[in-house]
Amino acid sequence: MFKVKVYVTLRESVLDPQGVAVKNSLHSMSYNDVTDVRIGKYLELTLADGTENVEEKVKEMCDRLLSNPVIENYRYEIEEVVAQ
Repeated sequence: MFKVKVYVTLRESVLDPQGVAVKNSLHSMSYNDVTDVRIGKYLELTLADGTENVEEKVKEMCDRLLSNPVIENYRYEIEEVVAQ
């Protein structure tokens, strides 16, 4: 079995209004050391035992559904898990 952690973030060149709103809220709460906030997504996938070409499949899923390649970047970590 494989556990996959996928991190999706906006590209640096894309404005992040949600991140700006969070930064402003943090400043209003006196957390003035925060200089930037970028909001993203975190997903966990579990793939069945015997799954072949795991990295290729994960990349395809990210490109086709889990991220918008026009405005987002992604990275992932694949961990093989022993079922108990």
